[in-house]
Amino acid sequence: MNNDRKLLIALCAGEASGDLLGAHLINAIKKLYPNCEFIGIGGKKMISVGCNSLYPQEKLSVRGFAEVVNRLPEILSIRKGLIKKLLQRCPDVFVGIDLPDFNFGVEKQLKQAGIATVHYVSPSVWAWRSRRVEKIVQIVDKVLCLFPMEAELYRNAGGDAQFVGHPLAQTIEEENDRAYARRALTLPQDIPVFTLMPGSRISELEYLVEDFLRGAALVWKKYSSSQFLIPSATNETNTYLRNLLQRDEYRRLPVRLLYGRAQTAIVASDAVLVASGTASLETALCRRPMVVAYRVSPITFAIAKNLVKLPYVALPNILLQKFAVPELLQGEVNAEKISKMLCYWYESPEHVAKLQQDFAILHQTLKQDTDILAAKAVLDVIDKHSRSKLQKELNHANNPHHQ
Repeated sequence: MNNDRKLLIALCAGEASGDLLGAHLINAIKKLYPNCEFIGIGGKKMISVGCNSLYPQEKLSVRGFAEVVNRLPEILSIRKGLIKKLLQRCPDVFVGIDLPDFNFGVEKQLKQAGIATVHYVSPSVWAWRSRRVEKIVQIVDKVLCLFPMEAELYRNAGGDAQFVGHPLAQTIEEENDRAYARRALTLPQDIPVFTLMPGSRISELEYLVEDFLRGAALVWKKYSSSQFLIPSATNETNTYLRNLLQRDEYRRLPVRLLYGRAQTAIVASDAVLVASGTASLETALCRRPMVVAYRVSPITFAIAKNLVKLPYVALPNILLQKFAVPELLQGEVNAEKISKMLCYWYESPEHVAKLQQDFAILHQTLKQDTDILAAKAVLDVIDKHSRSKLQKELNHANNPHHQ
C-alpha cells in the first residue's frame, strides 16, 4: 500500500469496552500507517487519540431487549445520520466495534455502496442466533474475533475471520501478587476480602447490587473480620453506590467503595461476586475464584432463554466448556446462595488451586498481540479492497461493453 496516500478510517463503538478497543486500534494503526484520519462514533478514549466523533457515544449505550425499546427512535436516527455522513466522506474502511445490532446496519449499507467493512468483536454467534453467521459474512469483509472458537464458524460459512486474542489477556499480568494488591489498598493480609462487581451501568446495579450487599452481610456474619470492596466504573455509578450504602440496612457493612482500581481489588480478593459479562473474564485472568450472577428484565430473560443454545452464561465457563465457576441466574440471585458460594471458595483452597490452573491455560490461549494483529488486519482489508477496485476498473477499461 502506498504510504503517501492519506487513509480515512471510520469506526463506531457504543460503550466503554468498545471505546477502549477502538483507542488501542487507532494507536496501533498509527504505528503501522501514520498518515490516517479517523472519524465515526467513539468515547473519551477514542477522541483522545484523534477520532472525530460525529455523535455522543453514550447515546448508543443501552442494555437488553426490553430496555432498548424506549430509545429506539433516537438510535435509528443516529444510525441513519452516521450512514449519510460516511457515504459523503467515503472512508477507506468502516470498522464496527462490537454493538452488532447497530453496526451491522451501518456495515450492510456501506458495503453495498462499495466501502470496505470490518467487524471487530464477533457477537456471541456460538451461543445464540447462530444463523446470523451467514448474514454477517455477506455484510462484512472481515470479522476480528476475540475468542479462538469464533473464527472457524465464519470461515465455514465462506467468510473471512481472524482470531486476534483478547486485549485483557495482554494487559493483565500472568502472575499476580495478592499481598502486593492488599498493600496497595491498605488492607490487612490476614482477613477475608471479597470484591463485589454488580455491573458498570446503573441499569445493571439496579438489578443486582442490593442482593450482592445482602449476601455480603451474611458472609460478614460468618467472618466478622471480612472486608468488601466495590469498584465503581463511572461518577454516576459511584454516586449511586455511595447513596445506597448510606441506607440503614447497609451502613454498618464493612464496604469500601473504590473509584476504578477494579483489577487491584480483584487480585486482593479471596473471592469475587461478579455480574455476568467481561468482568467475569477479567476476574478469571486475574486468577480469582468467583460467583457469577445474571439478572435482567423477565421479558429479556424469556427471549434470551429461547435463543441461547449453550448450558453456560459466564464467559469463563463458556471458554472452558464446563461449569468451572458457579452461576446464579434471575431468581437464584439471593443473599443465601451468594453467601454460601463465596464462603465455599474461601474455605476450599484446594479447589481454588485447581481453578487457577484452568484460568492459567485460558490466559495463555487468549494472550496475543491483539492491537497490532487487529491493525494489520484492517490495513490488509483496505489493501485488498483497493486492489480489487483497481482490477475491476482495469477490466472495465479493457472491456467497456461487459456488464
